[in-house]
This record gives sequence, C-alpha cells and structure tokens, in this order.
Amino acid sequence: MLLTLVTAALAIVGTLLGSIVSGRFQERTAERSVRVSHGEAIRRDRLEAVTALACAASDHRRAMWMRGDAVLKGAGSERVDALRGESHMTRSAINRPLVAVRVLIEDQAVRAAADEMITLTYAMRDAHGTIEELAGAREAAKEGHDAFVAAAARYLQAA
Repeated sequence: MLLTLVTAALAIVGTLLGSIVSGRFQERTAERSVRVSHGEAIRRDRLEAVTALACAASDHRRAMWMRGDAVLKGAGSERVDALRGESHMTRSAINRPLVAVRVLIEDQAVRAAADEMITLTYAMRDAHGTIEELAGAREAAKEGHDAFVAAAARYLQAA
C-alpha cells in the first residue's frame, strides 16, 4: 500500500512539474513572439519614415526647380505666386516625416544625412541667379537625397 501511495505521489509531482515546465516554455515562446512582432513593427515604421521623407524632399526639390525656372524665364506673377504656394506646401510636407525619422532612428549618420538632404533642398530657394546656379543646386540636392537613402539603407539592413 505504501508503494502505491509513493507511486501516486510521484505521479502527481511529475505531472505538476511537467505542467510548470510546459507553462514556462509557452510563456517564453509568447514573449519571444511579442518581441519579434514589435521589432517588425518598428522596422516597418522606420522604413515608412525614411520613404516618406525621401519622397517629400523630392517633391519639394521639384517644386523649387519649377519655381526657380519660372522666375528665371520671367513667368507672370500669377504663375510665380502659384508655384510659390506649391513650394510652401511641399516644404511643409517635409516636417512630419522628418520628425518621424528623428524619433525612430537614433543613428547619427542617418540623421546627419537627412539634415544635409533637407538643407541642400532648401538651398535651391536662393539659387535663382542663373539657370546654371539653379541646376547646380538641384544636382547638389539630388546627391544629398541619394546619400540619405544610402545611409538609411545601410542602417535598416543592419537593424
């Protein structure tokens, strides 16, 4: 009878230990799944921020080219005013993704490249002396854009 009680007690203890170990494995698996899901969401948000900033900078660069070209070609004041309004809209559209990049990406190389891209794009505003000046400023802004995209790609691949 004692042997039966010991066997039953061991079976109960074994079952309890098995349940505890199994529960702990399930808990760790769930935690790992949450970490992976969170990491994927952050990566997706970072990619979206980089893409949105690059697109917004490209849109503003195009708007500044059109505005500068119209000024240099002596377009009417209505046309220049319309293009100025468009360039104000595209410049404003840069702020949201720029803030997202600064919040989501802590890498200083990416942040510096973003700032340089924006500075070079904004510099097109003052390049209305000649078409060559404007074209040079646009090329510099394109190079800044490409440098930003390259820095962001390196960061996202490593992350």
